[in-house]
Amino acid sequence: MGHKSTSFDRCGLSAAGRMRGSEGPDREIMKKVKYFYNTNSLRYEKLVVPLRVKFLRVLGFLATAIVTGMIIVGLAFRFLDSPKEKILRLQYERSQEDLTAISAQVKEMEQKLVQLEKRDNDVYRTIFEASPIPDSARAKKMELEKEINLVSSMDENELAYSLTKTIKNLESRMQFQEKSYKDIEFMIRDKEKLLASTPAIQPVNNKDLNRLASGYGYRIDPVYKTVKFHAGLDFSSPQGTPIYATADGRVNTAGNTGNGYGNHVVINHGYGYETLYGHMVRVKVKSGQSVKRGEVIGWVGSTGKSTGPHCHYEVHKLGRTLDPIYFFYNDLSPEQYQQILKIAASGNQSFD
Repeated sequence: MGHKSTSFDRCGLSAAGRMRGSEGPDREIMKKVKYFYNTNSLRYEKLVVPLRVKFLRVLGFLATAIVTGMIIVGLAFRFLDSPKEKILRLQYERSQEDLTAISAQVKEMEQKLVQLEKRDNDVYRTIFEASPIPDSARAKKMELEKEINLVSSMDENELAYSLTKTIKNLESRMQFQEKSYKDIEFMIRDKEKLLASTPAIQPVNNKDLNRLASGYGYRIDPVYKTVKFHAGLDFSSPQGTPIYATADGRVNTAGNTGNGYGNHVVINHGYGYETLYGHMVRVKVKSGQSVKRGEVIGWVGSTGKSTGPHCHYEVHKLGRTLDPIYFFYNDLSPEQYQQILKIAASGNQSFD
């Protein structure tokens, strides 16, 4: 028994039905329906998908889409930057560069400031005989080194805060150093007065260097014939020879006070300096009078504890006696100075 085969498209229409439908005035619009061939019934049957299966398919699709989207977004965030992130990254890199540059500048400033402080103490204040500034007045060296090492080991986030503290520390030290330089500037302006107030000539005219009779140090006492400390220089000169102030100053003592120096003059020059001129035959100046270097203050004599006409001359600094031989640099050449050093070093008997 023969069978005719009928073909169906996806809409379930045979070729003949399709032809009939196309001949009508209106085409029939039908919903697409899927069919499958049932081998048991040997018929094409309509494919009906359960709602649960449809839901699971939709859920699976959504889950796959979400996971895929997350993977794509994660890869994008990992390897690609958004415009805002690019700007932030550039700003961060520039900040790192700026912090590194500032850190280098701070270290350079620190080194320069240390050199200025060292020069201040070791050079400038030495020239003007000023006391150096103690480390306690500035930042301590060990603390500075620890601070520099700490800054070097910090990351960029901590570095900004530390740099702020370091810069404030440098500003404080610079202000202190500025004050120190103002003090030194005052010392420079005062230098002329300091030089004028420093003993720098011989108390009597001694161009031929033949009047220095006894030097500073232990000498034989002319009266007791024992070795005693001689706190000055003795210039043997005829009675009446003028005695000159060796630096600018103000007269503290003028006359005989019974201390063995006879008629004598003590001049306060300031800056810790004092000079004494002993055994005068007559004193010219008065106590409280201002005198200039080279001004006549009296005349050579032999008053007080003295064995002959001479000028006993002493230099004091902050209450301590100094060898006056080192204060003749204004009126002696280098050759004359070497010669007078040899004369003063001889261990002869003093005049007082």
